[in-house]
Amino acid sequence: MSEITVRPMMPEDWTAVSKIYLEGIATEHATFQTNCPPYTAWDASHTRECRLVVLDDGVVAGWAALHRVDPRWCYRGVAEVSIYVGEKFRGKGLGFHLLTALCREAEQAGYWTLQSTVLQDNAPSRGLHLKCGFRVVGRRERIARDCHGRWLDTYLMERRCAADEPTGYKKSCKALSAGKIYSFFKK
Repeated sequence: MSEITVRPMMPEDWTAVSKIYLEGIATEHATFQTNCPPYTAWDASHTRECRLVVLDDGVVAGWAALHRVDPRWCYRGVAEVSIYVGEKFRGKGLGFHLLTALCREAEQAGYWTLQSTVLQDNAPSRGLHLKCGFRVVGRRERIARDCHGRWLDTYLMERRCAADEPTGYKKSCKALSAGKIYSFFKK
């Protein structure tokens, strides 16, 4: 039986993380993206907190991170999930460990809503999100074209924090009163 570990993502993980992202892109079911950005662009578009990797016997097998949905203060607790598991590690339950840990970390950081956009043909991802407490909010029909020019639908899925105010919410309020909200939620 292999040892499963979830830990914070480090910049040194980028080689493995980008390889896994490219594997997800290649499926044509995980994202509309057609290429992996350089680390600097990826880093700038994701929150500093809540970046995780899952290790299978010490090997980076998957990653998850958050992207702020809207920069306005009123949406400071809402983020979009990115989660990818490497091709040879799929179907082992690693995504469940990773997404469960991400949800816990997100609440501790003050996020009250996580959302995820899942492409119509990605039933495993929909199942994973449902298993981790997300619900389908709606189906957006013909929202974008894939790399072959076909219109695809996406499912908008959401998970609300169990508590009215997540653990980290009070930290964000204290940071606001101290004039430090932007450094607390800085990308």
